[in-house]
Amino acid sequence: MSEDGRLIGGAARRDDRENIALRPKRLGEMVGQDALRDNLSVIIDAAKLRNEPIDHILFYGPPGLGKTSLAHVIANEMGANIRVTAGPSIERAGDLAAILTHLKKGDILFIDEVHRLGKAVEEILYPAMEDFVLDIVIGKGPAAKTVRLNLPRFTVIGATTRLSLLAGPLRDRFGARFRLDYYSQEAMEHIITRAAQMLKIGIASEGAAEIAKRSRGTPRVGLRLLRRVRDFAQTRAQGVITLQVTQDALALMNIDELGLDEVDRRILQTIIEKFNGGPVGLETIAAATSEDSSTIMDVYEPYLIQLGFLDRTPRGRIATPRAYAHLGIPYNADTNPDNPQPRLF
Repeated sequence: MSEDGRLIGGAARRDDRENIALRPKRLGEMVGQDALRDNLSVIIDAAKLRNEPIDHILFYGPPGLGKTSLAHVIANEMGANIRVTAGPSIERAGDLAAILTHLKKGDILFIDEVHRLGKAVEEILYPAMEDFVLDIVIGKGPAAKTVRLNLPRFTVIGATTRLSLLAGPLRDRFGARFRLDYYSQEAMEHIITRAAQMLKIGIASEGAAEIAKRSRGTPRVGLRLLRRVRDFAQTRAQGVITLQVTQDALALMNIDELGLDEVDRRILQTIIEKFNGGPVGLETIAAATSEDSSTIMDVYEPYLIQLGFLDRTPRGRIATPRAYAHLGIPYNADTNPDNPQPRLF
């Protein structure tokens, strides 16, 4: 599996194609993120009234919540062409210059993982976003000269899971910034049911609710689980996703009733059993679990913190009494004075 839990190989390519087909095409098809959708509707309608491209937009938040899907929705709503790239893919300033010079008026440039742009690339992007000009240096040494090219009015949509790593000058050039939050149970059920209909698989309301409950409030995770439960239903059941079929399929995948998988539980067990519940540093947890520290921080920790299973403190990570209870491990505060009793609020 990859860092965010997606399969690799042929199954990944099939899943990616299905993900694209299942994405909403318009704002009206989206479920959840109500405040964000309302704000985007205002921005899009205003840009249409002025007959102007939409302002630069930055989406940030945990992975799998729909940042890429939102970029495509905006492009569809604006009737604009969208060019998709990623921060690590733009290695040199010339790469970005080539992309910018091929944009037309009203086009949208979507940059995923925008926080991973290099410093030299950012310097090219600043005037392009603010003044719609591109400064190119021709030649070297005393003979070098700068040529300024005018660019058509375009829109940059950036997406990042690490807002703090985004350079301040680049962050300030985005006219609108939106955080994506985890989806509610009701929204996830709607997403799962809609996806099942598009995949032409029968699903009971109880089955959809069970998948939604274990989806960690993340559409990408929910759609991945739906596809795996579909495979189970088609090969070991009658082709219909019922509550029992869902429970059996997810049990086979070692995903518990709260959506925790084997890696989530290993992280908690490592903190509790090897380090007496913490506090313990992130790099130490990564070494003890053989997982990348960035993956733990970006993919696993947010949901564990949301459940109240993990606390971040200046001294390190601490497993809470809720984590002990979920894993069935007795909790004794006296054995670890650094791990405090749960707070009332």
